[in-house]
Amino acid sequence: MTERSLAAWSTLGVGGEARALSVMDREDAVIQALRAPGEVIVLGGGSNVLIADEGVDAHVIVLRTRGLRWGQGGSVRAAAGERWDALVEGAAARGLAGVECLAGIPGSVGAAPVQNIGAYGQEVAEVLRRVRVFDRDSGEARWWDREELAPSYRHTALKGDPRRVVLEVELGLTAGPPAPLRHGELRDRVGVERPTHAQVRAAVLGARGARGMLPDSGVRSAGSFFTNPVVPADRAAALKDRFGGLPCWPEGEGRVKLAAGWLIERAGFPRGTTRGLAGLSPLHALALVNLGGARAADLLALAREVQRGVLRSMGVWLRPEPVLLGFAEDPLAAPPAG
Repeated sequence: MTERSLAAWSTLGVGGEARALSVMDREDAVIQALRAPGEVIVLGGGSNVLIADEGVDAHVIVLRTRGLRWGQGGSVRAAAGERWDALVEGAAARGLAGVECLAGIPGSVGAAPVQNIGAYGQEVAEVLRRVRVFDRDSGEARWWDREELAPSYRHTALKGDPRRVVLEVELGLTAGPPAPLRHGELRDRVGVERPTHAQVRAAVLGARGARGMLPDSGVRSAGSFFTNPVVPADRAAALKDRFGGLPCWPEGEGRVKLAAGWLIERAGFPRGTTRGLAGLSPLHALALVNLGGARAADLLALAREVQRGVLRSMGVWLRPEPVLLGFAEDPLAAPPAG
């Protein structure tokens, strides 16, 4: 790998070169680079991207800004380059609830509000107060409140907008015990009615570890590669009638969220499926993995095959969760015509 290779900065371990690459730990340096002409791409932990083999014609900034400030009443402000799990661990140590089920998620704080990260019944939007965003068009930074971010399932107004870069995040946590767990697996793992923050954290880390979803698992992946599809309630009911045992959860407004991993396996892609050097994790069908030496094209081909297989079998189109960088167009965005 060269000093401009992006594969080293992606948890999938694929990607070509950047036109220029800088690791920055000072916010003023980041802002100066963002004010310069030309395309700029900001990476945090590189845990939610698929980078093209051809690389990107852009100045790539690897964000390493640091700073966690714990205020009164559960308030916490964090620099975008902080590790997300460091914030979650710090909250648990201080007896603050609201993000305990988001333990072990790789990546940076700055990425959390962009895609509204969530797991085991929690979403960051539930505790999000505001986000300080640099706008490359205006050349200035300002705070966005939660309403302006318009969070929804794995999405906010910032997602897919490279002109706006998160610099700092403010959350409002709650002093006191964790809220009742919404996820059955976590309740089973904890085994007590009123768990402590440490017990919830241990249960989440155990569940993620069992799926190979922890950063130190040794698996080259981007975590869950597809989001759980949300469909109209009548469509979900029809699928449940046709495929017994389909896990699903109400999302409100007459919509239901389906388990993408279950759909993938039922469509003929069991855990451990391989296509050359790319495959599905042997622990979790929702994770695409680099088995060693895979290219972005290999992972992309497998993702397409899975999408088409689920569409053909279930009539459901799976949308990718990672951001695709360096591709002329998003080859996974929409189902094939006809």
